[in-house]
Amino acid sequence: MKKTLLLVDGSSYLYRAYHAMPDLRNAQGEPTGALYGVISMLRRLVSDYKDTAQFGACVFDAPGGSFREQMYPQYKANRPSMPEDLRAQIPAIHEAAAALGWTVIATPGVEADDVIGTLAVQAAKSDFYTIISTGDKDLAQLVNDQVELINTMSGDRQDREGVIRKFGVPPERIIDYLMLTGDTVDNVPGVDKVGPKTAAKWLNEYGSIEALVAQAGQIKGVAGANLRQAVDHFPLTRDLLTIKLDCDLPPEYAVAAMPLRDPDQATLIRLYERYGFRSWLREATGDPDRLPQQDARVAQPQAVPSAPDQLRYETILDQDHFAQWLERLRAAPLVALDTETTSLDPMAARLVGLSMAVEPGHAAYIPVGHRAPGTPDQLDRAWVLDQLRPWIEDPAAPKLLHHAKYDAHVFANEGLALRGVRHDTMLQAYVLQSHRRVNLQDLCIQWLGVTGTTYEDLCGKGARQIGFDEVDLERAAHYAAEDADFTLRLHQVLLPQVQAHPGLLSTYELEIRTSDVLVRIESNGVAIDADVLARQSHELGQQMIDLEAQAHTLAGQPFNLNSPKQLGEILFTQMQLPVLRKTAGGAPSTDEDVLTRLAADYPLPRLLLDYRGIAKLKSTYTDKLPRMIDARTGRVHTRYAQAAVITGRLASSDPNLQNIPVRTAEGRRVRSAFVSSLGSIVSADYSQIELRVMAHVSGDANLRRAFAEGQDIHRATAAEVFGVAPDQVDAEHRRAAKAINFGLIYGMGEFGLASNLGITRAAAKSYIDRYFMRYPGVAEYMDRIRRQAREQGYVETVFGRRLYFPDLAGAKGPRAAAAERAAINAPMQGTAADLIKMAMVAVQDWMSADGLRSLMVMQVHDELVFDAAPDEVDVLRQRVPELMAGVAELAVPLVAEVGVGRDWGEAH
Repeated sequence: MKKTLLLVDGSSYLYRAYHAMPDLRNAQGEPTGALYGVISMLRRLVSDYKDTAQFGACVFDAPGGSFREQMYPQYKANRPSMPEDLRAQIPAIHEAAAALGWTVIATPGVEADDVIGTLAVQAAKSDFYTIISTGDKDLAQLVNDQVELINTMSGDRQDREGVIRKFGVPPERIIDYLMLTGDTVDNVPGVDKVGPKTAAKWLNEYGSIEALVAQAGQIKGVAGANLRQAVDHFPLTRDLLTIKLDCDLPPEYAVAAMPLRDPDQATLIRLYERYGFRSWLREATGDPDRLPQQDARVAQPQAVPSAPDQLRYETILDQDHFAQWLERLRAAPLVALDTETTSLDPMAARLVGLSMAVEPGHAAYIPVGHRAPGTPDQLDRAWVLDQLRPWIEDPAAPKLLHHAKYDAHVFANEGLALRGVRHDTMLQAYVLQSHRRVNLQDLCIQWLGVTGTTYEDLCGKGARQIGFDEVDLERAAHYAAEDADFTLRLHQVLLPQVQAHPGLLSTYELEIRTSDVLVRIESNGVAIDADVLARQSHELGQQMIDLEAQAHTLAGQPFNLNSPKQLGEILFTQMQLPVLRKTAGGAPSTDEDVLTRLAADYPLPRLLLDYRGIAKLKSTYTDKLPRMIDARTGRVHTRYAQAAVITGRLASSDPNLQNIPVRTAEGRRVRSAFVSSLGSIVSADYSQIELRVMAHVSGDANLRRAFAEGQDIHRATAAEVFGVAPDQVDAEHRRAAKAINFGLIYGMGEFGLASNLGITRAAAKSYIDRYFMRYPGVAEYMDRIRRQAREQGYVETVFGRRLYFPDLAGAKGPRAAAAERAAINAPMQGTAADLIKMAMVAVQDWMSADGLRSLMVMQVHDELVFDAAPDEVDVLRQRVPELMAGVAELAVPLVAEVGVGRDWGEAH
């Protein structure tokens, strides 16, 4: 067997691991995600190539930059500095790589690519075959008959033919290719507007960049002009992109001096112990019950089950086997259930198979829609669903899922109603740690210390991704059964922690019930009048044309309003407006914040903001919404993400109904396109809910009295702050008081209030001081919440939902101030989220019990929207606000206001 050298581009992988992994930390709060990801990759490489590679090195960039910065000071200038959490993990990553048997190299003055290139050349001279593990496209220039690339994270392999398939050019033309496309990551200039397709086309047509340059005068259009303009910097670009193949490396880095060694188990055990890697620690020690002495990721380590001694994953292909499992399902106290489908869109997804787990390590998969070549005969889908229907639809048959809302839609698409959902591990994790990601893979790493097969492992990603129904059945069945098994094992860890705190348990129970209501709302959808939107789109387009003409007049010349480069030239070079901030590349920023600040003094930035607002409204809503109408239902079906916002709020997407502007006339008009299919739209909205929650949690007597007496709270605040009688409060007083009321519950300081009201910071400070003098309970509450957030790392809603703020730990300056502002607002926003979810559940329960034909069709912030049957409008108008006001008893009354109209705009 030919000698093989395995080279790892460590710098590429540590960044990719850092961004791919969740924010894992050990008991001491040290970050561990990148360390975990790199160790996983190195372990997998050793496993995959243990019979192939005898030599290996893991190569990292050394601190201090390289010769390229001396050649071109702007090299990598766009890259942000390395995150501190990543920098802190590098010593441990190096130590772990060495302990796993790799030679670790970091050579000053050159990059990891250069060391890898040099070693590959030396290896070839000694008749070695070299495999380079990387995610960096630059290294494709090294590929030849003795060198290939692999990407451990994606499974992609690139020999010569693989490079041609990926880039459209052979390895010897990769430098030419990159000279044309440039490298934005490293700030290496290319040819403006020339992308991968054009670069490959030119090189295949002309053969080389030299031949292309010789014929540059014949290339027409903008691309040709840009090419001719770029020719002068090509020599520099080539030098920057060419990997150095003759680095001066010490003798200990000679290829033959770098055998892959046996792991240093003592060092690995120490690292796994310190950083809390449970499954690896068990493996390294041979002790299946071994856990790190301290592991902050598990609040109750004794609740963590040992991994099953053996896995029994079965694939059900005949009726007798199915009958055995059906009996298991009926007898089990709880079944973990999962679906595999054709789409991530819940309204379109069709079933490919189901997996079930009844005990840890024991799961089965029933394929019903696989179509890969060589797939054995599967049970008939209709027969399987008919047999399962009594169990799936039985509310007394306890089921556990991860993201049950999605699976409920899948079953509904097949004509089944999923009932009996007792638990959802996604919601358990969300209730425990709403600031963390809740996908199954991340949770298994965090709570079980295990990793499984990923969807991308099976299906690939990007343009080459295949459907799950095209995956080899044996691999697909293992993946599906593993998901059900991991869900069950995760539930055994998470549920005891939820149950240990009454507030968390009640929050979790509310989320379970909310999930069921959201399935109904999403399925109901909302009717859209496409003709209304078409007219609005036309009108908005005309407004954009008018604004563009006005902008050209103000600028004294035509320019592209959508081009930051041209806009920067107009504003800061020709008009000499002050530069408030620069981009990472050094150009003056023209983002919304900069334009907003400039708009206070200059007309063109104000006009540009208007143009951008209308353009966004047109592209996001009036143009897009008609295309989102479901052909089967004739309605638009948004998706509500239940576990995405730290405070407990729902997030709406595809389309996002919560971001339709309400402060502009054009934004409000979009709501007029949301119409009733039954008769009328009814909208019920909590009145000033967050201010009422502030009155409750702060205990401030004046604030509570104002709400108890039904006063206009902004008028009452104006009277208090400005020292006038309520009937003497004018519009300007009330506007300022409204800004103070809402600003302070969001933690706004004097600078923010001054900007909001267009006053001096001294005046803003005076307003805030007078506010706190009149409402001392609010000031005391804010101080108390700041302390709690710093001491506990979390705050709570009125009902016990925990809202974590890990950024407060050790934070200073603006970062700490931002985290404190968020912590001050979180109990109000979180409590409001709890209340609207309680209201959704209460109202839907009533509508179902009374058999109403009307539909709950949207939840937007503190508002519920209904498509109402004509004979049910009056009962909705009366009963819905009663139910919303009665879901909880606070120190001030809850009030819901109701509107009725032909469309949402008229009803709101």
